[in-house]
Amino acid sequence: MPRIDKWAGLPPAVHQHLIDRMRDRAIAIPDLNRLRLWIESNPEVPEGDWYKDFGSFKICGIPPCQH
Repeated sequence: MPRIDKWAGLPPAVHQHLIDRMRDRAIAIPDLNRLRLWIESNPEVPEGDWYKDFGSFKICGIPPCQH
């Protein structure tokens, strides 16, 4: 099964998006911390589409296009 990249390995645009949402209070700080801890646990994710609920936000995974 695929795994989520480490927190430090996430693209800068993803980090900035999360910071921006936190600043406008669309993401609660405790929920963002739960995301960080989940990522640090090196989680496996399904091959297909998936989502995970963190309370004030959800993250979604979509497999890359196969050319």
